[in-house]
Amino acid sequence: MAPYESDHATGTGPDEDPRTGRRKAARYVVPVAVVGVAAATIGLVPALAASGDPDLPKITAQQLVEKIAKSDVQRMSGTVKISTDLGLPDLGSLQDGMGSGHEDSPADPRTRLTELASGTHTLRVAADGPEKQKVSLLERDAEYSLIHNDKDVWGYDSASNEVFHTTAQHTGEQREHRPGATPHDFAEEALKSVDSTTSVTVDGTARIAGRDAYQLVIKPRQSGSTVRDVTIGVDARTGLPLKFTLTPKSGGAPVLDAGFTKVSFAAPPASTFDFRPPKGAKVTEEKPGKDEHAPDFGGQFAPGDLSGADTIGEGWTTIAKFDTGAKGDKTSQQGGAMGGFLGSLGDQVSGDFGKGTVFSTRLVNALITDDGKVYAGAVTKDALVKAADADK
Repeated sequence: MAPYESDHATGTGPDEDPRTGRRKAARYVVPVAVVGVAAATIGLVPALAASGDPDLPKITAQQLVEKIAKSDVQRMSGTVKISTDLGLPDLGSLQDGMGSGHEDSPADPRTRLTELASGTHTLRVAADGPEKQKVSLLERDAEYSLIHNDKDVWGYDSASNEVFHTTAQHTGEQREHRPGATPHDFAEEALKSVDSTTSVTVDGTARIAGRDAYQLVIKPRQSGSTVRDVTIGVDARTGLPLKFTLTPKSGGAPVLDAGFTKVSFAAPPASTFDFRPPKGAKVTEEKPGKDEHAPDFGGQFAPGDLSGADTIGEGWTTIAKFDTGAKGDKTSQQGGAMGGFLGSLGDQVSGDFGKGTVFSTRLVNALITDDGKVYAGAVTKDALVKAADADK
């Protein structure tokens, strides 16, 4: 596929709503994260469609990122397929073997988060403005649904016939008006990582869920990252990300592949968001303020999402540093399922920092030193050891 030559980026993307003054503010600060980055970072060369792909108007990477930021889809419904391969065992089975450590209802969203960290799952999603969203996790013989309708948040697990209920913590102006765990959530996190350490280009077009889309490719420039690239399929008409694929530098299957298989931008039926506990269901009520229960799974896969920790390095090779205060090799003393799980992942390493154990996945690696320090990030094992040596 040969690129279409262009000397500069001007104007807006195709099919952009001319009523830009009525759009809400971007969900992330594009002028800082993208537009303000040097031209060498953002590809200014729009690409032509390959044979068989939709023939769409030319667009540069900067224009496409701006189009994503301005996207304000409030009404939609569809089916999303999510496949995750971190190189971990089934975390749902592991959790069952260890026990949850608390007595939360199986309908509580906190008990379902680990399920999306491994395997392939199908979600049915819907949204109708800032006060109505629904996400359903479809299983072979059961379904788990999380519904936000005005001030109420309901979780329902059909397998156990249990219901979780709490009150929304935010007003409509503060809440996102889209369901969580969609390609948009993952794309938003990836775009937050765009800076001078990142290459962003347009790589042709595609058909996704029956719609014409552009392909935005994000690549770390730094050699120490475990990420090869991120590809975002962007709806040509609305700017909504329809597909997100994160591929590791080690090759093989994507670490995360999330994409719509069906999507509609018509308003879902009002009954979609109606919920009443079924007869005989056990209902767990939680008072507002204990926790947030919005379905937000995107942050699990954001290489640069290390808020709240001391950090070493920058960009895609940023490493989070924690000090647990524990002395000595604690991993060998861990018993039960967790001990076996950690032991199966650990590699013994040493350096100027002393000795420690590296626990690895296909994306995120963590070094736990014998003196209780933890270094973690989407970086190679060697990068962790170098960081620990430099931090000594």
